[in-house]
Amino acid sequence: MGNLALKYKIWLETGNNEGILGDGKLKLLKTISETGSLKVALEQHDLSYRKTWDNLRKIEEALGFSVIERQRGGKTGGNTTLTPKGQAIINAFDKFHEKHDNFLKEALKETLDEIKEHI
Repeated sequence: MGNLALKYKIWLETGNNEGILGDGKLKLLKTISETGSLKVALEQHDLSYRKTWDNLRKIEEALGFSVIERQRGGKTGGNTTLTPKGQAIINAFDKFHEKHDNFLKEALKETLDEIKEHI
């Protein structure tokens, strides 16, 4: 029983309850923002190009705007950056976590302690 944990996740979803963007995909977007490279982000998170690209298109389709911008090739190679709206979403999630994580962790700990008392 000592190794039990109670966790939470937050995400954006459509009106049809289809999850489109949560902490996992936000990590990918943050890495793209930090490195300027989709390829590097894929390698760091051990993700496939095809599946990730499909997910990015689904995110953009659901939101109705682009979250990344790609510039192809040339002598120095291409790069990938976040759009201002893409960066704003990351900032909003980060702000949520900064503001609420400590409270939520304490609430989850209290709930887990209560569960452990009764099982």
